[in-house]
Amino acid sequence: MKTQTQEKATVWLKPEQVDRMRSATVEASAPYLAARNDALIATLYDTGLRVAECVALNVADHVDLDDGVLALPADLQKDYPTDRTPSYTEIELADETVRTLRTYLAGRWKDTAALWPSRQSDRMTTESVRNVVTAAAVAAGVEPMTLHGRGDAEQVTPHTLRHSVAYRMLNVEEGHSFYDVRNRLRHATIQTTEKVYDHIDRV
Repeated sequence: MKTQTQEKATVWLKPEQVDRMRSATVEASAPYLAARNDALIATLYDTGLRVAECVALNVADHVDLDDGVLALPADLQKDYPTDRTPSYTEIELADETVRTLRTYLAGRWKDTAALWPSRQSDRMTTESVRNVVTAAAVAAGVEPMTLHGRGDAEQVTPHTLRHSVAYRMLNVEEGHSFYDVRNRLRHATIQTTEKVYDHIDRV
């Protein structure tokens, strides 16, 4: 059984920290990977995708930049927190994310079905995405927020960006409720959202 602490978001970032990570990854990455890594971090932070969902995306099947959405069929999504089959979902992208993705796709060094190719293969793995995100945090020198104060850059993972979506919606952007966070992150119940994020909602 998970403890109360384990059930809560334990590491999250503020928007300015994510901006620093994006700048750092562009500066630190090989030139042909810079746009991919920037777009990857921007997409994770905009959408709240789980890392396994992110690596499964295909350009033709799941990316519609004209409508500004990512399409997530049920078979790409994790059944969470129950075994209910999730429904087809379209996630609206911010205008800035659409522009970043357009720039990335216009200059990709490798033309693959997968949205995120790697140097070694046609599709990044979940581990390679984690490596990109953590390396960007280390290069930027960010100190993430944690349950016990400031943390270390090495603690930042793709799931940290998912938690950071909730922080942004509850504390930076106006007019969002836990129901909005639940819908964005696609939790099966509002109770899950409240349990994981009630401590990062300022009062």
